[in-house]
Amino acid sequence: MSDATATRDPGELTALGAEIARRVGVKAERDGALARHTTMRVGGTADLLVTAHNAFELRALVRFGRSRGLPVLLLGRGSNVIVSDHGVRGLVIHVRAEGTRLEDGRYRAEAGVPMARAATETQKAGLTGLEFGLAIPGSVGGAVWANAGAHGSDVEQVIDSADVLLADGSEQRLSRDALDLAYRDSRFKHARDEVVLGATFVLEPAPPDVIKARLDEIRRWRQEHQPLGLPSAGSVFRNPSDGPSAGELIDRAGLKGHRIGRARISEKHANFIVTEAGAKAADVRRLIEDVQARIEARDGVKLRPEVELIGDWDGWPWPADEPSQGATE
Repeated sequence: MSDATATRDPGELTALGAEIARRVGVKAERDGALARHTTMRVGGTADLLVTAHNAFELRALVRFGRSRGLPVLLLGRGSNVIVSDHGVRGLVIHVRAEGTRLEDGRYRAEAGVPMARAATETQKAGLTGLEFGLAIPGSVGGAVWANAGAHGSDVEQVIDSADVLLADGSEQRLSRDALDLAYRDSRFKHARDEVVLGATFVLEPAPPDVIKARLDEIRRWRQEHQPLGLPSAGSVFRNPSDGPSAGELIDRAGLKGHRIGRARISEKHANFIVTEAGAKAADVRRLIEDVQARIEARDGVKLRPEVELIGDWDGWPWPADEPSQGATE
């Protein structure tokens, strides 16, 4: 989706919000705070913020935004994004469409279903394959968009198809092969005017207690190795195609605990950035770029971010005009 930076007249935005309420039946919030809807807990506001509670509302809101020439951005659980301190222009749709259905070894889930819930629901149904979803802090839509994965598995290994709203407003069920899934990649990262409405996963039967034991193992691993309970966006960098992982490279460089402003590299997992109260998105981005420069200078490896920078980053780098944004060791 577009992150265009053109501002709109406040009166126009108020009128658009009223039209959304009248036509779609959902409330549009002017200057809606986005930090509370992201796991990093940083960022500015949306010109208009709406919540899609089901697939019908999601379709209608996307079509409305497009028909009015509004930039449209979808935000799920907000776990793989850094929202600009300058906010997001246009319409931000908070996707909370969470319908699910089980039939014949298939699990159908709308875009807003948390992956952790998908893991536990399928476990109770005696279906295995989505256990890795317990370690994915995002939703089904975001997981398909990024081909999210963990613990030796990913979306590509279990997805059968995705229901997609195409750029022309039509809907289509796309097979796995049509999704162009690769390591942390899919067609949706390159065709940003396509929207994942839901997905169908093909799973295998297994005893629920065996699946639960696997889920318990994943929970224990996460508690031991990841900074749970602290604001973060999950893994910050993609792992290089060969050699040490991103976390290993950052750890070997002695960067655990390294901070810029109120953002720092986690002492528990070097591929996580955590934030403190009062942190800014600019702190996080500066820290990402600082780590990239240090690892490239030390190891000759250019780390590629896994997290997405969204919103108005026009004119970056911005002046570091506050003491909290200075780098410290």
